[in-house]
Amino acid sequence: MESRFNHQTEEDKIYESWEKSGFFNPDVCVDKGATKSDADTFSIVLPPPNVTGTLHMGHAAMIAIEDIMVRFERMKGKKTLWIPGTDHAAIATQSKVEGIIYKKEGKTRHDLGREELLRRIEEFATESHDTIVGQVRKMGASIDWTREAYTFDEKRNFAVRTAFKRMYDDGLIYKGYRLVNWDPKMQTTVADDEIEWIEEKTPLYYLKYGPFTIATARPETKFGDKYIVVHPEDPRYSQYNHGDQIELEWINGKVVATVIKDDCIDMEFGTGAMTITPWHDATDYDIASRHNLEKEQIIDYRGLLLDIAGEFKGQHIKKARPQIIEKLQSKGLVEKIDENYVHKIATNMRGGGIIEPQIKEQWFVAVNKPFKIKNSKIKGINSGDEVTLKKLMSYVVESEQIKIIPDRFNKTYFQWIDNLRDWCISRQIWYGHQIPVWYKGKEVYCDVTAPEGAGWTQDEDTLDTWFSSGLWTFSTLGWPNETADLKNYHPTSVIETGYDIIFFWVARMILMSTYLLGEIPFENIYLHGLVRDSQGRKMSKSLGNVTDPLDLIAKYGADAVRLSLIIGAAPGNDSKLSEDKVKGYRNFATKIWNASRFVLMNYEAPEKGVEPQFTEKDLAYLKEFDETKDEITKSLDKFDLNRAGEIAYHYFWHTFADIIIEDLKNRLRENADKENRLAAQTVLTTILSGSLKLLHPFMPYVTEAVYRELPEELKKKEFLMLENW
Repeated sequence: MESRFNHQTEEDKIYESWEKSGFFNPDVCVDKGATKSDADTFSIVLPPPNVTGTLHMGHAAMIAIEDIMVRFERMKGKKTLWIPGTDHAAIATQSKVEGIIYKKEGKTRHDLGREELLRRIEEFATESHDTIVGQVRKMGASIDWTREAYTFDEKRNFAVRTAFKRMYDDGLIYKGYRLVNWDPKMQTTVADDEIEWIEEKTPLYYLKYGPFTIATARPETKFGDKYIVVHPEDPRYSQYNHGDQIELEWINGKVVATVIKDDCIDMEFGTGAMTITPWHDATDYDIASRHNLEKEQIIDYRGLLLDIAGEFKGQHIKKARPQIIEKLQSKGLVEKIDENYVHKIATNMRGGGIIEPQIKEQWFVAVNKPFKIKNSKIKGINSGDEVTLKKLMSYVVESEQIKIIPDRFNKTYFQWIDNLRDWCISRQIWYGHQIPVWYKGKEVYCDVTAPEGAGWTQDEDTLDTWFSSGLWTFSTLGWPNETADLKNYHPTSVIETGYDIIFFWVARMILMSTYLLGEIPFENIYLHGLVRDSQGRKMSKSLGNVTDPLDLIAKYGADAVRLSLIIGAAPGNDSKLSEDKVKGYRNFATKIWNASRFVLMNYEAPEKGVEPQFTEKDLAYLKEFDETKDEITKSLDKFDLNRAGEIAYHYFWHTFADIIIEDLKNRLRENADKENRLAAQTVLTTILSGSLKLLHPFMPYVTEAVYRELPEELKKKEFLMLENW
């Protein structure tokens, strides 16, 4: 063996040999006899990274966790499938490319036109895809590249159109007017998960509204306010009855206000009384809907005030705000101003625009509408039973057909489901799956293919990117076609992702799979936490603490990076990462190499007829190792990767290397009797061979490199990753 393991030269060679062998593909494993054809299966899909850039440390943690699961299950003899892919991430990708074009050329999408913009986006997406795939390989992912998918390729597009058509025919997709998140900057609706709430210090204005005082940070929305809402049990307003009307002076003259009593009001905030702007606020919209109140638009889709604003018509809301307050002050309607008010404003994390809620006609998925489920394989729900999407999403987790790890996130999941609204799936951008609906006059046509004949115009909107990624566990397996992959590998065994997208992606996969297939998409949900810096801060460009996984891999090796992301990172918990931590696990990789080198350099092939004479201590060492193996196996079976990795690390370094090798090395001397020497050698090679298996899922490169150095009689397979666990 070489004196050291050079990760910079060896890791790429090892990965190339793995990939060339074809053993990442379960079909090849069966064909070449590495796995039985009737073996149990283990399947997982890679949460598809967005083609908007490169992988970050959170992605690196995700890949490390999933590869540990996959290598462990493969070594247990299962037909193991890990499907890769990337996400076109429509709104994020278009926003990124539009930003680049504007910065370089000063042009907007409207200057380029739809066709040219889409060409440039695809060019960008292809380049980004190639970078991401290279990074995934660098991490050592034993992923089946022959089955790679893309959320915007033709197969996935067919799946999307099929899903839309079926939901449309069942009345679960409809077009209607509802309140949505509108980005005036990008001129599109935005998903809840694409909103970033940013704290902002802004004045809080206390305004006189007749006999009431209201508090608001947005006086520009108040022109159409004609309802004053208080809590039914608020003693301050007990003299008013629900429905009472009061004439009062307001921004542009007299208005008649109606008193509304609703128990959603927070009596502790401000004065406990508020006016509502149903067209531009979700809470206000709900109140108006409950009481059948009028809704009036104040702000247009560009962020400009409409006719109702009178003299302020056509002004941008931000510019108009101080002028509106000035007018209110001149009328004696400003009671006081709190200059230190801090509140959160909704922004589009993809483009930076401030969200302005608007009531618009959009496409929605109805989550509360009853329908009859077809071909149900869900325990407790029969084909033909009447259910809702919301009920399905809740039931499969409640009945533990899907288990969330850690289970404390069950509460979070159910809270989100309880408050679930109809899902707005249409976007006013050009990049993405175009809605498969066509119009001709008053005729409406929905199908997976365009209608025949002239005069039909396709709906210009595209679908929310989560619609296509919601199909990911089964569209990657060939659905809507009945494929062998779909039959063999769905439901998948586990989905592994960050706890921050349990609602936006995981829940939507449950929605899509239970409705379209009548079965769960996965049996387990493993949630990892955020990777933070050494001080526990979230990694961000503004803090300058972003760490590129490729930089760390180049410096310390993928094995060290992987283990540093696993140990100390229990499911659902955030973890800290520092370069010193990675450096420490690089030292561990060196320890594995050096300890293995010592054992193998002192190895002699056993002579025929010579039997090892084990001492009591030898047998105790072997028994302790068996117990360690069992403990690690149990931990991995329970998805406790952190504990399994820690046990394997401490056992190899502090027990095997520091104690057992030191204790037995003198018995390997040339003048030791053969039986005694063979016993010591057998203990060392047994534990070394077994430790390579235990460590392989965590540190695949250095363990595979050592495995190649083992004498033929100590290995049974072509690769360590194929050895029996």
